[in-house]
Amino acid sequence: MSTIVLLLITGLGLGALYFLVASRLSLIYGLMGVLNFAHGSFLTIGAFIGWEVARRLSDGSWWALVAAMLTGAVVGALVAAATEFFLIRRLYNRHIEQVLVTVGLALASVALFEGIWGTDPTYVTSPSWLGQTTEILGARIPNNRFMLILVAVLVLVAIVLFLKFTRYGLIIRAGVENRLMVTALGIDVRRAFTLVFAIGGAAAGLGGVLASIYYGYVSAHIGGSLLIFAFIVTVIGGLGSLAGAAIASVLVAVLQQFANFYLGGTGDLAVVLALAAVLLLRPRGLMGAKA
Repeated sequence: MSTIVLLLITGLGLGALYFLVASRLSLIYGLMGVLNFAHGSFLTIGAFIGWEVARRLSDGSWWALVAAMLTGAVVGALVAAATEFFLIRRLYNRHIEQVLVTVGLALASVALFEGIWGTDPTYVTSPSWLGQTTEILGARIPNNRFMLILVAVLVLVAIVLFLKFTRYGLIIRAGVENRLMVTALGIDVRRAFTLVFAIGGAAAGLGGVLASIYYGYVSAHIGGSLLIFAFIVTVIGGLGSLAGAAIASVLVAVLQQFANFYLGGTGDLAVVLALAAVLLLRPRGLMGAKA
């Protein structure tokens, strides 16, 4: 029983991490129709610079962690907004060009990160409580999983409230439905779309700092590794569906944990097979809109 509880809760923690990355992909595609393969780079640079700030303050303290999270979010937002302004804005509704540009940016950024921080992982020091465990029904759960779950829930609620109850949220949703009409009313939709990218980048930078807590290190490839599973989650959940991304994140992570434990480390294979099954049986995903 304790093993199942451990796998379920740690799966929820991993699913929270997947959601922090996948929800931004789903949000940007659902609202703007943009396939952003450079999203992992926003995560990586947010993690690196966040921890650079943290270790210059008081490494291992809660203040350092908060500083790392805020810095990562700000850096991710700025880099994402600049990417949208200088590159993506000219490529709306041109998916092939979007893929080529963002994939190229992702590859170039990895080389840049390796040139600055090296190819070896940079190990991080987080508050001691996050490295401890809490017993639940006989299972010893790492405390950092609880933090991941809490942050993911808060981010989901914040995005939903922003889209439904703010002026820019209304402009964004209206611009998705009829961009020309909103522009004819004198509203600059481009500024709203840049804001969406900035929000996605902020969440990616925050997710990068949390990913480094989960794995215990940050490297030039951490964003790319998570991006693979984030795309799988986005497709399974349904492109453009935040709720679908949340559900798929949990399903994928829990499946991965159970398969790794009971089937000899075949978690990644199980996730790929689940993706294949969804593509064959329900191509629009669990909660994706019908074509």
